[in-house]
Amino acid sequence: MSSSTEPGSGEDVEREPTVFVDADACPVKTEIIEIAGRFERPVRLVTNSGLRPSRDPLVRIVMVSKAFDAADDWIAERAGTGDVVVTTDVPLAVRCVEAGADVLGPTGRVFTPESIGMASAMRDLKQDLREAGAIKGYNAPFSPRDRSQFREALDRILRRQMNERAADPSRQP
Repeated sequence: MSSSTEPGSGEDVEREPTVFVDADACPVKTEIIEIAGRFERPVRLVTNSGLRPSRDPLVRIVMVSKAFDAADDWIAERAGTGDVVVTTDVPLAVRCVEAGADVLGPTGRVFTPESIGMASAMRDLKQDLREAGAIKGYNAPFSPRDRSQFREALDRILRRQMNERAADPSRQP
């Protein structure tokens, strides 16, 4: 179980480890729901623009305000050890890695305590170069290979977490 402080409650609330998704423009929502379902993990699709409701009882759509970084703040306030966060947003990834969550992007790129500093520095450098006009701001198109790498990475993370919980009885739900 993850220990999370619910905003405004002033107390710790035990909950199942969860897959949090920065869902606006996330190209792998279907894959997340499918793979998390195999591990019976709840999924929170966090959006400020709305999504089609899911019939899956483990999936909840969380609508947040359209305020800047509202979805990121909602996820970062809740994610912690035992949770998985899927995002393309490097500053959100930094916050979630620091909180102990497993974090990956929709291309299967895993952010770890060892790699997050470089990812953040590269993001800042590229932003500075774009603002200076030295590079264009184009991202590579999302490919079938990206989708496959994501599926493998999410499955690997959830399998590892399942094995860690099985080996440590104190982490059982």
